Amino acid sequence: MQKNAFQFLEIPRQTPRELPVAVRVLGWREIYDGFEPPQAAEQAGRCIECGNPYCEWKCPVHNYIPNWLKLVREGRLFEAAALAHETNPLPEVCGRVCPQDRLCEGDCTLEDGFGAVTIGAVEKYIVDEAFRQGWRPDLSGVAPTGKTVAVIGAGPAGLACADRLARAGIAAHVYDRYEEIGGLLTFGIPPFKLDKAVIATRRAVLEHMGVVFHLGTEVGRDVEFAALMRDHDAVFVGTGAYAEVDGRLPGQDRPGVHAALPFLVANGRRVLGTADAAALPELAGRRVVVLGGGDTSMDCVRTAVRLGAAEVHLVYRREEAAMPGSRREVKNARDEGVHFHFNRQPLAIEGDADGVTGVRVVETQTSHGAGRSSATVAMEGSESVLAADAVIIAFGFRASPPAWLAEHGVALTADGRIDTDQSRRFGTAHAKIFAGGDAVRGADLVVTAVFEGREAGEAIARALA
Repeated sequence: MQKNAFQFLEIPRQTPRELPVAVRVLGWREIYDGFEPPQAAEQAGRCIECGNPYCEWKCPVHNYIPNWLKLVREGRLFEAAALAHETNPLPEVCGRVCPQDRLCEGDCTLEDGFGAVTIGAVEKYIVDEAFRQGWRPDLSGVAPTGKTVAVIGAGPAGLACADRLARAGIAAHVYDRYEEIGGLLTFGIPPFKLDKAVIATRRAVLEHMGVVFHLGTEVGRDVEFAALMRDHDAVFVGTGAYAEVDGRLPGQDRPGVHAALPFLVANGRRVLGTADAAALPELAGRRVVVLGGGDTSMDCVRTAVRLGAAEVHLVYRREEAAMPGSRREVKNARDEGVHFHFNRQPLAIEGDADGVTGVRVVETQTSHGAGRSSATVAMEGSESVLAADAVIIAFGFRASPPAWLAEHGVALTADGRIDTDQSRRFGTAHAKIFAGGDAVRGADLVVTAVFEGREAGEAIARALA
């Protein structure tokens, strides 16, 4: 197919159709449809095939973006799917949840005036459509090595590691305490961003590749870590970051105050139908205030809207431009009726023994220091109370590696993350134990966890060769 070098001028940037707000807030369906093949080819054809593709360098897994865009334009879907998987074991997930505006699309050459190529939507299209047509990773040339590895945690890092092990002929046994794979992909990210059928398909693909899942199995409770060390040639630890950052707000122990992660997990299980909905707080008709500014906060406010809250407010201590979350998610939340309160520092949660009545806040200004450092300064005399019936705290998460790691000589950093030896590419002080993802890095993007799981899987394969 002849390339039109000026297609980016003739065809504007388009994104997949978005569900109308009035419809989408009534349910849990993904709010973006997928591209049809002609539209995907058209949008992929807008790529100008930069000699030094900034999009590829900005991507944490360094996807071969211009290459698979070209394959889509030429209608070579299965080749595009195979190429996407060379760098990314979970491309259909990253195509949905990555903050492309801050990563690949944000660095697209066309973003400066012409509209970036819709990289994320094309990535999602490639894998969804290829799977629909029956494509699966080809492991016909892979010879079993007889080696086995225990992967602890079925989140993005663990799944990426298992994928790379399977491609190296190593049997991966994945252990996870949840009843389904995915970790926070399944139980933390709401289905309006990531349909859980996507994760179910990925599970089927991985099982087809030979990966074995041991779900509802908590290491240290249902199976001893020492047994995994004895029965496998290596162990990968991808236990994530689940410990809530404690804001130490007066009144945070009142009835009606909820931590973000248990709230999202309870809703995820309710939607999946795998647990009793009684664990989920009743928000219908209530005024809900969410504290925090990351993507977890966006997930909480948008979930509260769908649970029937009368009003949903978000409080963030800095200006909007400083929010760590995706700009797309901020827009979606605004469209769905969320009220944003920037430059507001929460001071205390007001209420009584019966529950919450409001959040006391103070206005702030950002004091920019040398380099990239900055701090928020409270404005004297600017305190006010934002009325609330329920408060959700989303100040972030820290790694909380289990005690059995220390028993095997695995060191932790000062802030509680697993310490890895970079000379061994995600190996720890113990020769058989590797680690990656949020348990090593701290709470971060899905795509960075995928990268570390991929790299650790390849390092394990080299170590066992």
